[in-house]
Amino acid sequence: MKRILIAAFTGTVLLATANLATAQTGKTKTGAFSTQGKKVTVYTTADSTTLRLSQTETAEFKDMPQPLETQVCIFADPDKTFQSFLGIGGALTDAAAETFAKMPKDKQEEFLQAYFSKTKGIGYNFARTNIHSCDFSSDTYTYVTEGDAALSSFNIDHDRKYRIPFIKQAIAAAGGKLTLFASPWSPPAFMKTNNDILHGGKLKKEFYQPWANYYTKFIKAYEAEGIPVWGISIQNEPMATQRWESCIYSGEEERDFLKNYLGPTMQKAGLGSRKIIGWDHNRDLLYQRASTLLNDPAAAKYLWGIGFHWYEPWSGGEPMYDNLKLVNEAYPGKNLLFTEGCKELFDLAKVKDWKLGEKYGANMIHDFNNGSVGFTDWNVLLDETGGPNHVGNFCFAPIIGNTKTGELIYTNEYYYIGHFSKFIQPGAKRIACSASRSMLQTTAFKNPDGTVAVVVMNQSNAKTKFYLWINGKAAEATALPHSISTLVF
Repeated sequence: MKRILIAAFTGTVLLATANLATAQTGKTKTGAFSTQGKKVTVYTTADSTTLRLSQTETAEFKDMPQPLETQVCIFADPDKTFQSFLGIGGALTDAAAETFAKMPKDKQEEFLQAYFSKTKGIGYNFARTNIHSCDFSSDTYTYVTEGDAALSSFNIDHDRKYRIPFIKQAIAAAGGKLTLFASPWSPPAFMKTNNDILHGGKLKKEFYQPWANYYTKFIKAYEAEGIPVWGISIQNEPMATQRWESCIYSGEEERDFLKNYLGPTMQKAGLGSRKIIGWDHNRDLLYQRASTLLNDPAAAKYLWGIGFHWYEPWSGGEPMYDNLKLVNEAYPGKNLLFTEGCKELFDLAKVKDWKLGEKYGANMIHDFNNGSVGFTDWNVLLDETGGPNHVGNFCFAPIIGNTKTGELIYTNEYYYIGHFSKFIQPGAKRIACSASRSMLQTTAFKNPDGTVAVVVMNQSNAKTKFYLWINGKAAEATALPHSISTLVF
């Protein structure tokens, strides 16, 4: 075969054959993906049916050289790959832990299997937790006594009652490994300009170093309990003054805290391998905050990536997915991670509302297609009030634990998330995937074991036959009205 010179680096000449194609990942691949011998298994969740992550169809790939414009198609190309998939999970908060503790033992076990088992549940492998209290805590607390800048009183005794045992059981249910990151909602009151752990305020400059030390103490304390901490975010929602725990950082303040205090302190404490996530707030200001942090090399070197939420009260209209795409294009070396989202204003009468799940499906599909490496839901479990919550900020969760009846209520959110988390493996690569009709939304991943998972969501009222088309072959399937399906082969 004819050989061509394609690159030279540090004196080493790299040769490649002309008929080899290089994917966007930089890996060399030989030939096009073959569907020969592969059967498609379809799993579906649909409104007005009993289908919940149910196997509904099997299909074979047949010849289809050129689809007609009248045929509805999902076009997938497993040879065109993009970001690597990290994982999907939710937040293991005080509220979730306290609700879990109030449930009967058999329901506790059911809950753990439902979320963290790959075979019996939806296979969560990722999680978030709070550094001392947040709104979804029954009380406001920190790990130090008031005024203790030296942090000599630091202890996590509060968390040992509910949260730490809960996290340990989640880790065990996940097979002994759960990628966990932690976020603070506010420094202690004495470290802030408003002398209040609630209602915004800012971190006083003289407490930048003690507050940086606080993160390292938290990580080491949790790891001493047998709970590995994969990473931290710098501040939950740093542009929101809330009636609950909150703290404001401008982009420049977050950048300077990271590069001059938190990053070096993590390194000195032997925690340099832990990931640091910036922003951890909405898509609306995403590019401005990302550029402020990442245009400074001294800050960027400490930053694993940018976290984002879906609450965008000022934007109106559709979620601002294009802002995610822009950050992904401008800073391709950094990761994007969905770190929080939920349906607010809880109403027990609406836990079966189909729009709950569709909100999750649409956001997950668009975020993955615009570069996100993972998805972290908010509380994994809340009670029949949408709490507990010490400021009355009640919300939905995928599973509601009715502490009065002992019942677990599975919302549609749970099943919609499961169509991703159950079938996409850590280390998977997103592949090129598009729909020929706007009524269908889709994303797809190729797993490390070679299987492909294609997610197709139909928010319309129409039952729609479609073809999954790959390299001149197509498998026929059906998108039921208001449904989500995962096609696996």
